[in-house]
Amino acid sequence: MKQAFIKLHLSILIAGFTGIFGKLITLNEGLLVWYRMLITAILLFFMLWISKKLQRVPLKDMLRIGGVGLLLGLHWVFFYASIKASNVSIGVVCFSIAGFFTAIFEPIINRHRISFKELLFSIVALFGIFLIFHFDTRYRTGIILGTVSSALAALFVITNKKVSITYNWGTTLFYEIVGGFACLSLLLPIYLHFFPVGSFVPSKLNIIYLLLFSLVCTIGLYMLQIQALKHISAFTLNLSYNLEPIYSIILAMIIFGEAKDLDPAFYIGLGLIILSVILQMWSVMRQRKKSLQKEFMLE
Repeated sequence: MKQAFIKLHLSILIAGFTGIFGKLITLNEGLLVWYRMLITAILLFFMLWISKKLQRVPLKDMLRIGGVGLLLGLHWVFFYASIKASNVSIGVVCFSIAGFFTAIFEPIINRHRISFKELLFSIVALFGIFLIFHFDTRYRTGIILGTVSSALAALFVITNKKVSITYNWGTTLFYEIVGGFACLSLLLPIYLHFFPVGSFVPSKLNIIYLLLFSLVCTIGLYMLQIQALKHISAFTLNLSYNLEPIYSIILAMIIFGEAKDLDPAFYIGLGLIILSVILQMWSVMRQRKKSLQKEFMLE
């Protein structure tokens, strides 16, 4: 369990850079995600092929894992659309309400009772987003896109936990990326019809960013995340990822000077999100302490 939490928080630290790359790469969100999945699939294939860790997967499971990959691809599209419509800080803060959606979706999908305590912690973060949305009208489009992104992220984490049990992390991620890439390839012509671009080919600088982005913030990130999910719940992972905005916001302030664009409502909302993380961590530690006490009494 200790190693799972270490891997989880290392993945959160890496995730802090995803918003930064989304701003640095000048491609629109559809092409950005399409190239990210293409490069990741190629890199991951050779890594697994060389290490001989790519497992054989029946067609039925391949389609099931690929469907989960579509959720991942759509989450990324809406996430980077949110960043490009507003800024890095707004995009990553909206991601924090994934815990709210997980608290609702997970009991429905896994058919168990809703945890009102988990829902309450998530509502604290949701209220933080509402404050920003209500008092700062400049970023409403970005917030709406970010909210859709967080709902898709919650669905991805829940379904990913189901498909990642049978196969190793590399095989699971590879077929998710390939499935997401294939589905996005079918949707991309329609997307580009409504959101046309001047050039389909990325610049040399964008290619460098995309390579780093794919290797570190995709393969490295999801390797750690999938391994952590074998030992912790999807809700704990999603709510722990509320720490991601803190890293991204600090980086965005340093690199892009975003501090001047943020008003007091943003910082109050961010404070509520941090409070929701503290409450969740306190709850997990309290519950674990009780479990250890019961085990000790049984002995």
